[in-house]
Amino acid sequence: MKKGRDVYIVGVGMTKFERSEKGFPQLAKEAGEEALKMAGIKYNAVEQAYCGYVTGMSTSGQRAVYGLGMTGIPVYNVNNNCSSGSTAMYLGYQAVSAGINECVLALGFEKMEKGPLENTLQGKKLNEEERAEQKKKVPMTARIFGDAGRAHMKEYGTTKEDFAKISVKNHNHSVNNPRSQYQDPCTLQEVLESREVYDPLTLLQCCPTSDGSAAVILASEEFVKKNNLLGSAVKIRSMTMTTDKMEDFALGPIGMAGYGMTKAASKHVYEEAGVAPTDIQVIELHDCFSTNELLSYEGLELVEQGEAVKLVRDGANTYGGQWVINPSGGLLSKGHPMGATGLAQASEIVWQLTGQADKRQVEGARLGLTHNLGLGGACVVGIYEGPSS
Repeated sequence: MKKGRDVYIVGVGMTKFERSEKGFPQLAKEAGEEALKMAGIKYNAVEQAYCGYVTGMSTSGQRAVYGLGMTGIPVYNVNNNCSSGSTAMYLGYQAVSAGINECVLALGFEKMEKGPLENTLQGKKLNEEERAEQKKKVPMTARIFGDAGRAHMKEYGTTKEDFAKISVKNHNHSVNNPRSQYQDPCTLQEVLESREVYDPLTLLQCCPTSDGSAAVILASEEFVKKNNLLGSAVKIRSMTMTTDKMEDFALGPIGMAGYGMTKAASKHVYEEAGVAPTDIQVIELHDCFSTNELLSYEGLELVEQGEAVKLVRDGANTYGGQWVINPSGGLLSKGHPMGATGLAQASEIVWQLTGQADKRQVEGARLGLTHNLGLGGACVVGIYEGPSS
């Protein structure tokens, strides 16, 4: 896609991710109002809204947005599996970049059922007997990402401990995130000894089901200047979305887990933004399972193929290392309400690049990256630059 106008993020918002008694309209309202407050604008400045969610009725986006206001604007409902939120954001990014709109809202939300993701995607509601029987089965996504992890172990000598260390890192990061579903640290032994889901994955290496919402307000440079937001706005240097190519599946289990999409998207954004992976300080990536975080190190070209274990073993993926990856706690510990995840990633990067991440703050963060993956498939990757001092 030909690059158009510069696009900025002027406001973000996010609820706590948890098992909530609140309905999705209330969760969405909370996230949207926080984003508007950060931007310092009224809802009537928003010209279009893009709403990402996976479960729920059609036009749920309207129900979510109407809590912020009923101004007659176009509202688009977006479903791209686990990348629904970032897809909503990418559509808003395109609208502003192309000059169609000056200010748009991307809003993601989810109320999830307990149990395997395939039940949610198929709209199944199980009774207690069916739920007990389902627990004996291996979830589809665990099989896909577990097989990818085993393939990496066989090919490159990666160990179960390497994957488990990623879970330890992300749970430790989330201790400092009050919006995270889990805020307790865990040890390597606890991760390895938690219930096996599908070798090499144990329970603490699988993201939980979560409820929550996140919002991002996108605006043009003209809008940013007109509203005196240049000193606080975060510029999107590049953003793209990719889907599967036939040749991706020739990579075997690793290709089935979205590696090809990640590789193609990251290559595009690095070239368009004119940066190298080493120029980036902070990353929020799609760690639905510990195995996928490690695979994504290679897909995002942080290291050469087969060398991801070096980041884990050298501590180059946390504070004091080359990159701080998933300072929020990631999907593994922060939680994964599917429609909200991509926008929560962007929110964390904005807080990091504007010095608002509190105890999670990555010192000297100027450039950030997000990576949101949905099997089926879609992958959205973005690069962000903090405001000039």
